[in-house]
Amino acid sequence: MEPVEPIKTSKIETKTNNTNEKLTAAEMGKLWVTYTGNTMAKCVLRYYLQHVDDQDIKKVLENALNLSESLVKSIKEIFIQEDFPLPIGYTEEDVNLGAPRLFSDEFYLHYLKYTSKAGLSIYSIAIPLMIRPDIKDLFIHTLDSTVKFITQVNEVMEAKGFLAKPPTIPTPEKVDFVQKQNYLSGFFGNIRPPHALEVAHFFDNIENNVTSKALLIAFSQVAKTEKVKNFMLRGKEITNKHVEISSDQLHKFNLPSPPLLDNLVSTSTFSPFSDKLMLWHKIDMFSMKIRSYANGASLNGRRDIGAMYAKFLMDVSLYVEDGANIMIEYGWMEQPPEAVDRESLTRD
Repeated sequence: MEPVEPIKTSKIETKTNNTNEKLTAAEMGKLWVTYTGNTMAKCVLRYYLQHVDDQDIKKVLENALNLSESLVKSIKEIFIQEDFPLPIGYTEEDVNLGAPRLFSDEFYLHYLKYTSKAGLSIYSIAIPLMIRPDIKDLFIHTLDSTVKFITQVNEVMEAKGFLAKPPTIPTPEKVDFVQKQNYLSGFFGNIRPPHALEVAHFFDNIENNVTSKALLIAFSQVAKTEKVKNFMLRGKEITNKHVEISSDQLHKFNLPSPPLLDNLVSTSTFSPFSDKLMLWHKIDMFSMKIRSYANGASLNGRRDIGAMYAKFLMDVSLYVEDGANIMIEYGWMEQPPEAVDRESLTRD
């Protein structure tokens, strides 16, 4: 394959705010979550770069780290300008760069695709809500950089034979219209094959989940506190069940699904990350599953698939809440900016 080129995102250019316009709640929230998430990404990527042999994959990891560092720097400048208290996020205390290898080189590419999807979701939703030109420019630039980056990840995965492609289905012979109400059924009788959008979201969710499961296996091996370890094990079981159910929806119509990645995790039990980082990471990525499952449900046309996504959403929502409770219990949950409680101001 051709050498992997650096993505030119080392410096994110944003306009200076030349007005007295304050940050809106949407701008505060999106900047806050992007800053916090990328402080975590810096820790993870710096550790990955300690244990990578493939030079092409190393270059992709370096590109990812450059993007995260540039984004953190740009948002930090905005916060300082606005006298906004800098979130603590995740620091050198949350990563041990001397820890043994926990993942194979191949896993890094799957991980980067998995986390880039989460970034795309945050940035694309942010852009229509941004009012200030400097904030809007930052998210437009970041979205563009992330699109280029995930394209690079896919290209390297394909060149190395790691890319599982979505299934192919026959090209329609003509335009057709649904004639019967049983097109929407799915529990009994003659169940129709999934349509293209249903297949796409089954595949996407399985692809996310097999990466998530491998990460949960790794985190459960190295977690120090019993509650965090048990939380990771429970997440692994939930994720594995969702993979099995979603894969079955494809397999029953002879369509392939992405393979598991469990074998890409080493047997190390020495943690490279703090329990705080690992717990927040999985809460954050399970929150992405809520968005991903909701997207699948919104483009679905069969009742049984709708019921499946409803169950998945319930599983994940309860899991995220339980994780948040552990974060609060240990004093690890940093509070996002919030609106004023006017009633509390009037109490004696």
